[in-house]
Amino acid sequence: MDRIADTEYADIDSTRRHAIARAWPTALGIAILAGLWLSPLVEISRRAFSAHMILHLGIVTLAAPLIVIGLRRIGIGLHVIRPGIGSAVAASAFDMFVIWGWHTPVLHEAAARDGGVFVVQQASFLAAGLLVWAVSFAGRHSGDAAIGAFAMLATFIHMTMLGALLALAPVLVYAPDVCVGAFGFERLDDQRLGGILMAVFGGLPCLIGGLVLVQRLLGSDSAASDQMEAGRPG
Repeated sequence: MDRIADTEYADIDSTRRHAIARAWPTALGIAILAGLWLSPLVEISRRAFSAHMILHLGIVTLAAPLIVIGLRRIGIGLHVIRPGIGSAVAASAFDMFVIWGWHTPVLHEAAARDGGVFVVQQASFLAAGLLVWAVSFAGRHSGDAAIGAFAMLATFIHMTMLGALLALAPVLVYAPDVCVGAFGFERLDDQRLGGILMAVFGGLPCLIGGLVLVQRLLGSDSAASDQMEAGRPG
């Protein structure tokens, strides 16, 4: 009996170690969050738009997808998300509401000037990023992959559009005291750099995620077609 119990405990311990090993993307995502939020970038981001954008993109394009990928690899947390067109539209709309809302002058300036508002801003960036990536990759069927690709594409479009608008703005969109410049850039150039970062690096991970889902969709369709062909009489 003792040997059986020892074997069972060893199996459980091995399963736990395996799960922890598979969850390394989540650990990396959390480490990235800690590194971002504990770094001098937080203070700089409240007075320089390009630094704000680096912080923002680190959360939504690095930390959030890594956390979701790790959770998916071990099957934790995603079972509460129901894949479907409604979920995809809601997640995309929430993400756009959060991203565009916090980049309106009144809210961006409020977050830059008030620590409490800044915390809410950062938390909502993380929540929006986690939601859109979790919904996009929640399903396991070809139809779910198509819906997820739609959510990724919608996020790619609105992130790129906002970045382009900020990059091409002929004047400062934000108050001078929260956009003083960084990395050797003057105020307007700093704002434009932030817009370029969002347009390029904000949408790119979503585009990649969408292509992965499209590839999954095409692979599923190809496999289904092969099965149908194999089932036909000769």
